[in-house]
Amino acid sequence: MTFDHLMHDPNIAAALCGAGAFAVIVLIWSALVDSDPLTARLKHVSERRDELRAQEHKKKLSRREGLIRPDFIKSLVHKLKLEQGKQTAGIRLKLARAGYRSRDAVMNYLLLRLLMPFGTGFVAFFLIFVLEAFHMKDIMKFLAVIVAIVFGIALPDIFVKNQSQKRETILRKGMPDALDLMVICAEAGLSLDSSLDRVSREIGPSCAELAEEIGLTGVELGFLPDRSRALQNLADRVPLPGVIALVNTLIQTEKYGTPLAQALRVLSSEMREERMMAAEAKAAKLPATLTVPMILFILPPLFVVLLGPAMLKVFGLQH
Repeated sequence: MTFDHLMHDPNIAAALCGAGAFAVIVLIWSALVDSDPLTARLKHVSERRDELRAQEHKKKLSRREGLIRPDFIKSLVHKLKLEQGKQTAGIRLKLARAGYRSRDAVMNYLLLRLLMPFGTGFVAFFLIFVLEAFHMKDIMKFLAVIVAIVFGIALPDIFVKNQSQKRETILRKGMPDALDLMVICAEAGLSLDSSLDRVSREIGPSCAELAEEIGLTGVELGFLPDRSRALQNLADRVPLPGVIALVNTLIQTEKYGTPLAQALRVLSSEMREERMMAAEAKAAKLPATLTVPMILFILPPLFVVLLGPAMLKVFGLQH
């Protein structure tokens, strides 16, 4: 059946019109709905606060129950939970670096890792063996299905890693401004908790991701008994050299009482110089990067424009 026959079929034409109308409605809805990223980030901070409160309440209940339960049962259950927590902690940290902090994020990630190989394998099998979209040998068909299954296994990790890299780029650009705000807050006499809370509120409109990380650190400083652990969690969630240096400076300030404003000012200037050096390095690589596109896409049209009339005259094709 040709394309003209398909277009004259009323059922197919109605289905295409319905699909087009649905796409237009979705585009209009996405344009009218205002998606504020800061609201979602603040929701994650609130969920983290509730989670820490629940953990503190659970610790109190476990202390009371530990007076009644035998020691060997308590140690066994604690050991099993610790092993399970270690297995889940790595996945939760990897998702947190990508910006996924909901309570169902780990479960959704594990479900995707389980279903994606079957999904990609089924799609490849349907395209190759049922629709016969690709003409190839039988051995190549089976190899293509196996490659699709392997790709489905690696697809969730690739997606999460890509999101983490994009998020780290955004955080790297916003860190110098956040440090300048922290310097102002420290010179104004605010404590570390108050400085983090104020910086989180002020930098939210320009960099919601960084506001979320700083807000989570402020919440953990207020709830966790070990303040250095709360600061170290920031370095674990954002494994950037500037953030690690900031965390080490804050831990040293908390431990030894060194002046905070001066150290933050030095860190801020170092980050700005690092960002400027990265921009200069990228600009220095630009000529080498443009060499191949220039040879393939710029020089051939230029030769055609310059040499075309002369070649036409030589071969006598121009009157």
